[in-house]
Amino acid sequence: MKELTAIRRVNRFLSDKTRVLARPFLPDNPARLARITQRILSLSESETGRVLHKIMLDFERRHRDIRLIFLRHYQMLRHLLSDNDPLSRRTNGLSDERKLLLGAYFTCEYSIEAAAFFNPSIVAHPNQDNLPQGSTRFIISFRATGEGHVSSIVFRTGTINANHALQFDPVSPYVETPQKTENPSYDKNTFRLKLSEMGSFNDISQTILGNLDDQFTLNQLNDQVWYYGEGHPAPGADKTLEEIKWLALSNYQLCFRSDRDLSECVIFPVSNNESKGLEDARFVRFTDDDATVTYYATYTAYNGFAILPQLLSTRDFLTFDIATLNGKSARNKGMAMFPRKIGGRYMMVSRQDGENMYVMASDNLHFWNAATLLRKPAEPWEFFQLGNCGSPIETEAGWLVLTHGVGAMRQYCIGAILLDLDDPSRIVGRLRQPLLIPDEQEREGYVPNVVYSCGAMVHRGELIIPYAMSDSVSGIATLSVDDLLESLLHNK
Repeated sequence: MKELTAIRRVNRFLSDKTRVLARPFLPDNPARLARITQRILSLSESETGRVLHKIMLDFERRHRDIRLIFLRHYQMLRHLLSDNDPLSRRTNGLSDERKLLLGAYFTCEYSIEAAAFFNPSIVAHPNQDNLPQGSTRFIISFRATGEGHVSSIVFRTGTINANHALQFDPVSPYVETPQKTENPSYDKNTFRLKLSEMGSFNDISQTILGNLDDQFTLNQLNDQVWYYGEGHPAPGADKTLEEIKWLALSNYQLCFRSDRDLSECVIFPVSNNESKGLEDARFVRFTDDDATVTYYATYTAYNGFAILPQLLSTRDFLTFDIATLNGKSARNKGMAMFPRKIGGRYMMVSRQDGENMYVMASDNLHFWNAATLLRKPAEPWEFFQLGNCGSPIETEAGWLVLTHGVGAMRQYCIGAILLDLDDPSRIVGRLRQPLLIPDEQEREGYVPNVVYSCGAMVHRGELIIPYAMSDSVSGIATLSVDDLLESLLHNK
């Protein structure tokens, strides 16, 4: 057997501290919020104009539509002030300049990539129009981490031509978050199943759901929760009603503007479940039985205390649906979907116990209750922990799964296994040595001695592996799929 070598390309993805979001900056203390607002309102009209003019000179070129952002944050302020508060009444009938200035004071910049930029995942772009023959347009997602170690999902795009040359599109200097759909809809049966899993499907929730259609909106649900709370002040009712609202707010829709470049789009935490970040999204281009293509990403929501597996779905990378992943096997980090059903069932590879690899199957995309042990750590470079590096890739020889192994000194390496096409619980090939080990240029960074990927793709017989180097920089490695399969099958 010839030595298997992954070729490191010269391409590098670096963090850019100048790419900043304009985020709300609202104190939690209502009394302090009122005091700050009072100070701003005490300025004369001329003083208001002078202060606002200086702010616009300093920040207008750093953001698209900064005025719209200020007005949006002003409306958030208005919502927080009580309608009965005299201060709230004073904010009625304000000039546009005063509204903008109030919004500016309750806004801050957040550098989304300032701390770390890592863990990429690559998929074919949904738009493959107007490309030279043999070329593929792609999207790479990254985990970007900023102040407070809060993680978000960001994107880059590019093309790879028939000769495997990579070209990356320019990155916009602007970034923005999507609009959260104010009144999302829900499926009653899925909602009921999740409440049952939470131990919250009881007479109260049954009554509320019984008054709703099979498909209902958040506003309709809130109305029923309110009606029940007003008419049934029973012991324990408050807990159930809060859990119903928590579940609804954990499932939502995000929409980006269609005129924005994808590199401007940032999926930033918007719910309490993910207040400390969205971690390690593993994207897959999933083809359903009717040939419909949907892009899914499994990721980990983190609130600073607990993790929650989540599922993101999109068809155009403009509108994203976010849903909880449920069931006793939907736990731990590192769940990755297969790109199609197998035997009529959805399938994933996962890590249930923080140490070993598992394979899971389910009839329902959102509920995972069965997991089968796939592989335990066997080689020295993976003795500490074994997991996947993204979704399985279909080849004629079997399902190719990139793995990560953790060895001595917490060194992360990338390896591979091969699973049977019809029975992915059966391993038909594996590598005894890693494909990638951190070299001297890759081992220094935010988390030293790590190479890691969240998903690869195949282009014209070549495996394209985007990978992170010590959580600080990302690059690309490639190798022949035929050579890799030969090595895998040599070690059955």
